[in-house]
Amino acid sequence: MAEFPDFVAHKVEMHPYSELPADKDTRNLLQNSDIKFLNQVQGPESIVFDPLGRGPYTGVVDGRIVFWNGQSWTDFAYTSSIRSELCKPQAQPKNEHICGRPLGLRFDKETGDMYICDAYLGLMKVGPEGGLATSLVTEAEGVPLTFTNDLDIDDEGNVYFTDSSITYQRRHFIQLSTKETTVLVRNLQFPNGVSMSKDKSFFIFCEGSFGRLRRYWLKGEKAGTSEVFAIQPGFPDNVRTNDKGEFWVAVHSRRSGYSYVCGLYPGFRKFLSKFPITANYQYLLTVGGRRHGVLVKYSPDGKLLQILEDSEGKVVKAASEAEERDGKLWIGSVMMPFIAVYQLE
Repeated sequence: MAEFPDFVAHKVEMHPYSELPADKDTRNLLQNSDIKFLNQVQGPESIVFDPLGRGPYTGVVDGRIVFWNGQSWTDFAYTSSIRSELCKPQAQPKNEHICGRPLGLRFDKETGDMYICDAYLGLMKVGPEGGLATSLVTEAEGVPLTFTNDLDIDDEGNVYFTDSSITYQRRHFIQLSTKETTVLVRNLQFPNGVSMSKDKSFFIFCEGSFGRLRRYWLKGEKAGTSEVFAIQPGFPDNVRTNDKGEFWVAVHSRRSGYSYVCGLYPGFRKFLSKFPITANYQYLLTVGGRRHGVLVKYSPDGKLLQILEDSEGKVVKAASEAEERDGKLWIGSVMMPFIAVYQLE
């Protein structure tokens, strides 16, 4: 395994961007998505296919990872050994910390093992036959993982994953790992999705609160450094690389002016949080009054290639991940009871 030195990011820029990206999908192309498995999967954040092309597999709200066998959904794996009435979908999210909440999923193409980011239980792994997942990492350099979110794997078997908060768990709303966990980037604002470049020279990860992508170099003259890759129109979640080496970024919703100011000035956001405003109303302020999903595609050098969205929230109200496979985008979201499939042109 190649060793990388610890990297501590410089203090992040708080005001480098005077406006949000103006690019929009005026045709609302995501409304053309097909709704699949309605009310069969609750909150499918991450969607993967195994090395043999079977699937999809996805994690759901009650802590299970389920598998589509071509005819029905079957249980594949669990992140928690507790399987009781506490772990029924209607009991969520208050029991997520007990039942587990699998978020980012990836298969090791060589071994067939599935690696799992469970929001509460850390980085985990389960073999090709499924079952109860094994815990791999629950802390990094002595700091417990609090909100393990997404991951990717390089050709040497190194696992790169994000922990979105050292304070708050998911229900309250970059690390390198093998036998040793090394923190690569600190002082980030809600790090989320992570995906390797096709040539494995760098990986991209989302910094949700600032609405941007960052690139961390693993090889070359810039190895061990991080830089801004692209600015997002909203709150990015997972990012996935397609066969061409392009990056699909799932954006929960476009930012409102209110959320943009709060992102730039955390002190202002903390001040507002002291007022008796319900969480639902805070969310509506943040997304401008209406949920709608956005997918953005970038070239390996950060050039904007395509935007797909549903600004009316008719079909894709939110997007957590978009996995490109055989000319289609498989779209999941922690907020939807289905998987949306969009046919690429």
